[in-house]
Amino acid sequence: MSDQPETCAITADASWPHEEAEHEADALREWRGDGAVQLVAHDPVKHALLLEECTPGTFLADSKEADPIAVVSDLLPRLWIGTGFEFRTLANEAEQWARNLPTNWEKAGKSCERRLIDEALGYIDLLSGTQGPQVLLHQDLHGHNILSAKREPWLAIDPKPLRGEREFSLAPIIRSFEFGHSAAATLDRLERLSAAHDLDRDRALGWSVAQTMAWGFGGAYDAYHHQTVRWLINA
Repeated sequence: MSDQPETCAITADASWPHEEAEHEADALREWRGDGAVQLVAHDPVKHALLLEECTPGTFLADSKEADPIAVVSDLLPRLWIGTGFEFRTLANEAEQWARNLPTNWEKAGKSCERRLIDEALGYIDLLSGTQGPQVLLHQDLHGHNILSAKREPWLAIDPKPLRGEREFSLAPIIRSFEFGHSAAATLDRLERLSAAHDLDRDRALGWSVAQTMAWGFGGAYDAYHHQTVRWLINA
């Protein structure tokens, strides 16, 4: 039997070029299939990826058997690798969020109270320049970017990679309302993952507020994300 993984093609339409996806192929190469889907081939001109097939391909968000936080807790340290590749930095990303947040809030018709914006801006200012060791981060590790597979029980996809401190990578999990949309469920994810990996709980909370607000305008789930931020800043 060949060691080559089963594959499926991801077309240019499915990998349309955008800033967040600029180095996805590079991140998958760095991980070498350890906790993430394997990259088989990459055509940078067509923005196309050929990826290992995830079968049966159930979303973690839809699993009836798995403990999603335990699954994520297993994946996180495997994805936190040192890298010499020049991925976009969390500090630069956060600087861009800070520039855009007030404008995006205005364009969205001020769809939440201004204090949520101010909290996010305050955390960005506090956290960006005081980070710990820099590792490769999966910026979007939520319940629909983890699939069941044959080679491993669960594999991460769609990394939107950054280089920054570990605490940041809890943000997409903490706001994953598919794992429970309540103050108790949100804070349980924060507490469990911070404790399991000896992370600074307050920094993880701050990054969660910052990224959730930065990604909190123009989508179908904005109201969910704004409510998550309210729970976090009142914790």
